[in-house]
Parts: sequence; C-alpha cells; structure tokens
Amino acid sequence: MSAQKLTFLASDNTEAIEAKNLLKKIYSDVGLERADVVVALGGDGFMLHTLHLVCNRSVPVYGMNKGTVGFLMNKFSETDLNYRIYLAKEEVVYPLKMIATKSDDSEEEGLAINEISLLRSGPQAAHLKISVDGSLRLKELVCDGALVCTPAGSTAYNYSAHGPILPIGANILALTAMSAYRPRRWRGALLPMDARIEIEIIDFVKRPVSAVADGVEVKNVKKVSILIEKKIEHRLLFDPGHGLEERLLKEQFE
Repeated sequence: MSAQKLTFLASDNTEAIEAKNLLKKIYSDVGLERADVVVALGGDGFMLHTLHLVCNRSVPVYGMNKGTVGFLMNKFSETDLNYRIYLAKEEVVYPLKMIATKSDDSEEEGLAINEISLLRSGPQAAHLKISVDGSLRLKELVCDGALVCTPAGSTAYNYSAHGPILPIGANILALTAMSAYRPRRWRGALLPMDARIEIEIIDFVKRPVSAVADGVEVKNVKKVSILIEKKIEHRLLFDPGHGLEERLLKEQFE
C-alpha cells in the first residue's frame, strides 16, 4: 500500500486546530493542489464547507469529528491514518442546484449538499405554488417554509421538520413542508432524483421569502428552481461499517 498524499483542513474551533497541528507533525501535508485526499477536521458544517471548497476537483474528503454532531465524519484518531483511508468506503453524493429569481428579476445561483430551504422572512405565513417538471402539483401551500433535500441531507433540517429519512441509493428527493397550515394534512412528497422543482412565491412583496442553499441566502425571491447537479460529484470517505447507508439506517431506529 502506497501512502496517499494528504492535506489537512480544520474548522476554527480550538480542538480542530490542535488536531490539525498534531496530524501535520505526524503526516506530511502536501497542500490542497497536490493532495490525493483532503482530511477535514471539524463538524458537519465544516464538512459541507470543505466539500464546496473542493467541488471543482475530483478529490475525496475524509472527515474526522472535532465538532458536535459529526454525522458526515469519522471518529478522530491520530494513528494509522493512511491505513484507515486505504480501507475507507467511498460514497458519492450530488448537490442540489438552486436558481433563485429575485423580486427585481435578477437571478442568483447556489449549490447545496444537504437541502435548499425557502423560509418566510416576515411576520406572515408564506404562500407557495409548487410545480414539478412543468406540471402544477400544489396550487397553494400556506406555511412557514418548504425544503428540498437529498438522501445525504435527509437526516438534517429535513428530519427536524418531520420529513422522511431517505436511503442513500434511493435516487429520490424529499420535498418537505415546514409548519404547513393549508393544506393542513399535507406533509410533503417524494420526487425522482432528476425532477425539476419550481416554487413560486404568491404575493412575494407582502409575504417575503428567502431561499437558502448551504449557507448561501437569497432574500426577496419570487421563484426558485431546484434540480440535481450531476456535473459535480462530492466524494466522501467513511470507515468500513460506518458509511452513509449504515448511518441513515441507524438514525431510524434511535
């Protein structure tokens, strides 16, 4: 087994920085441009940041938890890192693409690994019109917001909003309402992975809505198009027996 060329990135918390300094003393850090594998030290938020950072390079990311939840991370250890990476299982996830049309008709785009959320930004409930692949599916959803998530992101904000956990190989997206008022019984939908979802904001001046894609917020939107971006592959490495599929299953029985 030949050693992988590594580079180490850390979040700004003290434990992550100390772990990075320790690992750099033990293993060579070749820098991001020459690395075969990026080792990310932090929590899930930092993993998302790292994946966005390397999205234009076909380089896998091996995360070790030095944050809080660490759903996308492996357990931290400074020993046998090259061997752990050699044994690791690779999971490929595709991001969602957001095309947000603002009230002045300008457009902004963003990518999300977990979910794209539409959230009311005023005191009144949002009124949303939902179309899938050009067909109107829901004439009016009165709610605090709605989100579209990937299987990889289904245990995050989506699960907190009572959306379903999606198996990693399911090739579906979840559309989940947040605090739906009308239709009162509507709790969301499961959609094909290649679906194009359009959400229009009814009366967007009176009832302002923001769209958020992994930390990129676009305010005062009047329409948002959401689709999977197959041109970008995010490669995550997990220790054997602790991959995304196993973690998604485990979450449903805890």
